[in-house]
Amino acid sequence: MTVALEIAVTSPAGVVVARDGGADRVELCVGLELGGLTPSQALVEATHETGIPAHVLVRCRPGGFVHDPDELDLMVREVRTVLRSGAAGVVVGALRPDRTLDVDALRRFVDAAREVRASAEVTLHRAVDHAADPVHAVALLADLGFTRVLTSGGAPTAAAGATTIAAMVAAAGPVQVMAGAGVTPHDVPALVQTGVAAVHLSAKRSAGGSHDGVPMGAGDDGSAHFVTDAAVVAAARAALR
Repeated sequence: MTVALEIAVTSPAGVVVARDGGADRVELCVGLELGGLTPSQALVEATHETGIPAHVLVRCRPGGFVHDPDELDLMVREVRTVLRSGAAGVVVGALRPDRTLDVDALRRFVDAAREVRASAEVTLHRAVDHAADPVHAVALLADLGFTRVLTSGGAPTAAAGATTIAAMVAAAGPVQVMAGAGVTPHDVPALVQTGVAAVHLSAKRSAGGSHDGVPMGAGDDGSAHFVTDAAVVAAARAALR
């Protein structure tokens, strides 16, 4: 089985680095330091123009995965918007307060995606790693219409959660399991051994150029932003070969 390489990117420049480095697709978001948030329509359009398939994160805020009705309504609209702007798929997730999958919300996301494009791929994001039982959770995804799930096996990093990831692969049926979280090129061979269909990494490095003085908010403490590192993308591609 060929294992796909997905790179998380936050800019058109990062998309091009990932594409030229051999990535099969990108996950597009903003605010990686916040766990990732929905990107703008313009960023989705610019990414689409590069030619690489882009799976767009739809997450309206940081800070957990239990969403109120207004947030769910907004994300349903965002699902439609990003797909109409050229996304190949969407990356979504929602939990109930008891840490089980919010299956009603997930069905709404899937239905919204397939209303726009029947071929749209739908990925469950790492909300699954906050579920009470990630292995049981992935067993539900095929019936909900999901294409794949991104997971660290409920651990801080995918390498640490490799044993659970293997169990998730066994439970997922036709749903693809993609390992991600703290992945480095060195981790790739061991993650492939779990049976995953893809590995996911941000391949990021500091861009430098931090600003001094007054912080701009909780997500901007003055430190530098991150950019996609071509050498890390190439190393991950080589590891998969």
